[in-house]
Amino acid sequence: MSDSRANSQVIAHPGGTVRVVQLTDTHLCRSEGGTLLGMDTDHSLQAVIDLVKAERPAIDLLLGTGDLSDQGSLEAYRRLQQYFNQLTETHCWLPGNHDDRANMTSVADRPLRLCRELRLGRWQVVMLDSQVPGEVGGELGPTELFLLEETLQAAAREGLFSLVCLHHQPVKVGCEWLDEQMVADAADFFAVLERFPGVRGVLWGHVHQQIDRRHDEIQLMASPSTCVQFAPDSLDFKADPAPPGYRWLELNEDGTLHTGVSRVRDVVFKVDLESGGYK
Repeated sequence: MSDSRANSQVIAHPGGTVRVVQLTDTHLCRSEGGTLLGMDTDHSLQAVIDLVKAERPAIDLLLGTGDLSDQGSLEAYRRLQQYFNQLTETHCWLPGNHDDRANMTSVADRPLRLCRELRLGRWQVVMLDSQVPGEVGGELGPTELFLLEETLQAAAREGLFSLVCLHHQPVKVGCEWLDEQMVADAADFFAVLERFPGVRGVLWGHVHQQIDRRHDEIQLMASPSTCVQFAPDSLDFKADPAPPGYRWLELNEDGTLHTGVSRVRDVVFKVDLESGGYK
């Protein structure tokens, strides 16, 4: 079993609201200028970062929630680290189905990058790994569920509120082709969360679209990709002309969570809307 204490990082914070930005599904290719469905994913990521700089000049934590590289290349993670450092050196990653965990670990320049639990002020952020090597869909499995329960128990003892992050969606989002890829043991995941009232949010990537819902008192959130978007409510794979974007979160000392999505509006992006998918 994982020892979450060995994977925990405390980030100095003055108190008050914790300001978080999520960038997800960046799909950087091995070489700069590589494309996904015709979109230059370096260009789109830089455009989103420029937007964050303009709108969020001070952030406490940047979360990269998977599919950070399109094919798991070392070169992509090196560039990713440089891109994220434009905003803050306090950034943490988790793997998606397109990522290579070993290459992520090799490139990471500090333990924070792939830690499993972060603490800032009154908040704990848990980073779960839903990747199933060789598969598109996700699953947590006994080890990740144990880690989740262990970290949430620690938060409960210390009076912390929790934000739980993973790559794959733990609920159906209304796209039939994507819902085949959701977390296979989602019921077990929610059974753990429901035992801890300090859990205030669940945040994920993978679906390349904005989702804002609730599960009892827990806010459920998915976010736009920094590159290609997926059309909501689609039966089969379908790209969406909506522009790239990011999610911001404000984690308040009283346990309330405020969040929103912002998209690039002043840049033209090329995307193949007739594509039947990608690998």
